[in-house]
Amino acid sequence: MKHAAGIVAFIARFVVLGLALAFVISLLWPGVGDRLRTRFGLQHAPAAASSTDIAPAAPAVVSAPASYADAVAKAAPSVVNIYANKVVTEQAIRMFTDPLLQQLFGNTPAGPPVTRREQNLGSGVIVSPEGYVLTNNHVIANADDIQVLLYDGRVAKATLVGADEETDLAVLKIENAGNLPVIQMADPKKLRVGDVVLAIGNPLGLNQTVTMGIISAIGRQLSSSSPEDFIQTDAAINLGNSGGALVNSNGDLVGINTLLIGKAANAEGIGFAIPVDTATNVLRQLIATGHVIRGWLGADYGFVPVAADSGLPAAARGAQVTDIYANGPAAQAGLQVHDILLQLGNEDIRDPADLSRHEAALKPGSKVELSGLRNGVPFHLMLTVAQRPPRTPTAASAANSSSS
Repeated sequence: MKHAAGIVAFIARFVVLGLALAFVISLLWPGVGDRLRTRFGLQHAPAAASSTDIAPAAPAVVSAPASYADAVAKAAPSVVNIYANKVVTEQAIRMFTDPLLQQLFGNTPAGPPVTRREQNLGSGVIVSPEGYVLTNNHVIANADDIQVLLYDGRVAKATLVGADEETDLAVLKIENAGNLPVIQMADPKKLRVGDVVLAIGNPLGLNQTVTMGIISAIGRQLSSSSPEDFIQTDAAINLGNSGGALVNSNGDLVGINTLLIGKAANAEGIGFAIPVDTATNVLRQLIATGHVIRGWLGADYGFVPVAADSGLPAAARGAQVTDIYANGPAAQAGLQVHDILLQLGNEDIRDPADLSRHEAALKPGSKVELSGLRNGVPFHLMLTVAQRPPRTPTAASAANSSSS
């Protein structure tokens, strides 16, 4: 018995000594244990999960690039400064402080008319190797002479190919200039609210300037009677940016800068750009024919009113007919005021703006089926699409005081 007790005491002393030695080694060489386990192929045993374990950390979020210089270097050479010159004739009018004299002799010409030269500043985007440039209509409207300053310092004369007041877009062609950098178009279907965008243009005549922001909204409509469809952004768009490029973080074109709502309307950081798919469609038609052809059904639309006891969802889809033009396609097909329109061809109608966009895309002379509800009863009509007559300019082209 004493012999066994001695053996146990002997082993215990060596165990205590070994543990003490291991403790001292771990203090002096902290990583020696891991190196020994790796050398002999031994692995840590995974700790048993308990009900109090913290959930695994979420994957690391990919951070935004520290610089967008590559995107700017890719897109900026395709953005040009536009100087639209025109001659303005002004006639001085005779005015009198005396009411009687003003009534008898006032508002008569005072001397010969005076002419002066006026210059409008803007921006444009080179969209083809042939020298076609997209810009805003209000930049070059009524211009007698259009000059373009290229990124490399060259100055070239440009001619007007065509303009579309409704979308406030115009196409120019640069004359006698080769080796033109063409911007790359982005896929409009991949555009999302929250995407980083860069606005490149010629604000206040300061030459090329880049500002950054995000896409604040898409599908924004400023006029209920027009198919215009804007991108809203908080990237700074100032006077002179009109017609400039709105590009994504890869330097691809997502829109043409056109409009801002300024401090006069108690707004800040609200700018608008024409989506690249709309601009491309207008570009092709202006190059081909010099004008844009749009379909027309001959009716005006409004939102569907929803009564509290109607049983319909709070945000009912579709559009309600508010007016019908005499002898138009809608009148000839038998469409009536207060009809609820739900489908145009194979496309569902979300709201009046959506219907206006689909209507404008129709080819004049084609036939289309219009489906909806009349007094709660479904109906289907076949209409022959007409070419839409000229319309008053949109908010984008009419609001010169708010145009960029």
